[in-house]
Amino acid sequence: MKRLLLGLCLSGTMMLSSCDTLQKIASAIAPSEFEMAGGLREALTQGLYTGFDAFANPSNGNPLLRFALPGDAAKIEKTLKDIGMSSLLNQVTAKFTNAMTASVKAAKPIFLNSVKQMNLRDVTGLLITDNTHAATEYFKTAMSPELMTAFRPIVDSTANLNGANKEWANIANAYNKIPFINKPLESSLTDFIAARAIDGMFNEVAQEEEKIRTKLEFRKTDLMKKVFGYADEQLKKKQSSGG
Repeated sequence: MKRLLLGLCLSGTMMLSSCDTLQKIASAIAPSEFEMAGGLREALTQGLYTGFDAFANPSNGNPLLRFALPGDAAKIEKTLKDIGMSSLLNQVTAKFTNAMTASVKAAKPIFLNSVKQMNLRDVTGLLITDNTHAATEYFKTAMSPELMTAFRPIVDSTANLNGANKEWANIANAYNKIPFINKPLESSLTDFIAARAIDGMFNEVAQEEEKIRTKLEFRKTDLMKKVFGYADEQLKKKQSSGG
C-alpha cells in the first residue's frame, strides 16, 4: 500500500513538473508574424476607440480635441476682440469644436478600416522596441494621406451644416480688411480642422499604445497579452545582454 501511495505521489509530481515545463515551453514560443501584426492592430484599434471617446467629450482638457485658431492664435484673437468680434469668435469656435466631434463620429469606419488595410512591415521591429509609440508612428506615417483625403469632405460637410464655415468666412473677411495685416486668414479651414482632428486621434492612439506596452491591465485581449507579453520577455533579454 505504501509503495502504491509513493508511486502515485511520484507520478503526480512528474505530471506537475511536466505541466510546468510545457507551460514554460509554450510561453517561450514566439508568436507568428501574423499574430504579431494582429496584436499590433488590436492595440491601434483599442487606441482609436479611446480617441472616439475623447472626441465625444472635448471638454476633457486635451487642447488637440478642441478648435483653436491657426497661426498666431493669441494675436488673431486680440485683433478680433479689438474690432468687436469677440462674441462671434466664441460662437464659431464652439461650432468648429462641435464640427470636429461630429466629423470624427461620422468618420469612425474610415479610421477603423485604415488599421485593417495598413500594410505592416518589419512587424518584429515595431513590436520589440523601447519606443512606446512605434506602432502609432508607423500608422500615422502610412495612413495620414489617405485619412486626410477621406476625412476632408466629412469635415467640410459638417462645418457647412452647423454654419461654422459661413461664420468663419465673415470673420476672415473682416480681419483681412484691417490695414497692415501681415498674414491674411484663410477663408476655409477645412484642411486645418481635418489635420487637427487626425492629429488629435493619433495623440490618443499613442497614449493608449504606451499604456498597453507598459501596463498589463490595458492588454484587453488574449492576443494582445500573448504578443506584448512576448515583447516584454524579448526586451528583458535584450537589456540583460546589453543589446
